[in-house]
Amino acid sequence: MSTPPIKSRNNNGIPSPFSLRLTFEERAALEQEAGHLPLGVYIRSKLFGGSEAPRKVRTRPRKPIKDDRAMASLLGGLGQSRIANNLNQLAKAVNTGSLPVTPDTEKAINEACSAVQDMRRRLMRALGFPSSEGLP
Repeated sequence: MSTPPIKSRNNNGIPSPFSLRLTFEERAALEQEAGHLPLGVYIRSKLFGGSEAPRKVRTRPRKPIKDDRAMASLLGGLGQSRIANNLNQLAKAVNTGSLPVTPDTEKAINEACSAVQDMRRRLMRALGFPSSEGLP
């Protein structure tokens, strides 16, 4: 017969954590098998076969970047562009009332908006969010 879990020091009824030492290779193998699941959730599912008590849902995945190459490309393009500077200049001109609304100005604003929307789509895809072509 095993002993019951020891209560934590603050005596709030929550059992103290259980620690398990793994080799680097063992942990790497578990993390690989777990995929995007938190390691604790994966280990509990293996130990209890899906009959474990429900846990608080984690708000973000363990590995948020799904496509490192796409993220690197996006960040590189963002770093090389002058979009932030140009948008700042446009905002300043609007605030001072000195922005002439010409066809060229309108075209430049529309191009900047399209570029920002494209970066948003690429960022969402790189982070693993589902593609939603209807979104701006």
